[in-house]
Amino acid sequence: MAGFARVQVNGNEWVIPRIYEIVGPLGAGSFGQVAKARLQDTANYVAMKKLLRPFESSDHAKRVYREIRLLKHMDHVNVISLLDTFHSPSSNPNPTMNDFQQVYLVTHLMSEDLHCFTRRVELRNNEVKKIMYKILRGIKYIHSAGVLHRDLKPGNIAINHNLDVRILDFGMARLSTDIMSDHVGTMWYRAPELLFCWDQYTNAIDMWSVGCILAELIMGRALFPGTHSINQLELVLNFMGRPSEEFINGIADDGARKYVQNYRYREVYSFRQRFSQVDPMAVDLMEKMLEMIPGRRITADGAMNHPYLRDLIEPHHHLEDIAPAYDQNFENMVLPTNCWKELILNEIRNFNPPPAYAMALNQW
Repeated sequence: MAGFARVQVNGNEWVIPRIYEIVGPLGAGSFGQVAKARLQDTANYVAMKKLLRPFESSDHAKRVYREIRLLKHMDHVNVISLLDTFHSPSSNPNPTMNDFQQVYLVTHLMSEDLHCFTRRVELRNNEVKKIMYKILRGIKYIHSAGVLHRDLKPGNIAINHNLDVRILDFGMARLSTDIMSDHVGTMWYRAPELLFCWDQYTNAIDMWSVGCILAELIMGRALFPGTHSINQLELVLNFMGRPSEEFINGIADDGARKYVQNYRYREVYSFRQRFSQVDPMAVDLMEKMLEMIPGRRITADGAMNHPYLRDLIEPHHHLEDIAPAYDQNFENMVLPTNCWKELILNEIRNFNPPPAYAMALNQW
């Protein structure tokens, strides 16, 4: 335990390197507890996450491995990345894999998530533009690596008071070539091809989510706040109207197809009618994002070059927004928990912090 200290965070014991000081809890979810931390004797504040029950099952362990790999790979101003990672040391003088039970991740500290931010701040049009452009830069970067985020929502986008933005939480991310289940993404932001059981999905599912987020930035509330899965379908159909035959033919599930065909549709208003007080270019971009046919939905790059946003493009963004290819062959692997543990331990041991953060660590 030399070099480590035991601390309490909301009644849970954390065992962390003494170079860090816990400032206070930030939040908790089903997969982890997050605290604000500081590098001792510095002004470097970070977010520290203790993963909950990381090795409860092989699926949990694989999720941890996925999250670490993705966080290590990402290097973009609008995407969260890994600053440090460690595991609690064992008191056993001859530790085995069974002694490896806790994993911690250190990332950038942001003020709050976009959900909280939009509930307390009424955004002006130029602020909506800046936030949306930064989200799209991050999505373009993620997609260029061949990765789908699959759970984009305001709660997974961090923001600071100066409108710096970072996309969070890669726990559900996958390669864009994967075959995926329909249990993807938070319901309110879930693309229609997921809601209506298409048999194939592309990175267009993320762009539908971004369209919902754009609407929420403008409205100050969720566009499709379904209370359950059927209600979610109803909200989308009532807003969008009867889907085309092309969309209906893409539905793999017979029951879902019949539901769409037999649904009692209401009169539908155009986007311009619904958002008559909003910048017409913002409405046009939203409509291109909320396109029912995935192949016709605007891409992240297309959205950045849309008239609503293109004046924010800087020449250097083109290169910065392209990620190295990401190897996710491990997604096809079915391994016991201990094998995933070993892979995770290797990732932790071989991790090199980003240069600027490494300098701060070395100064302590």
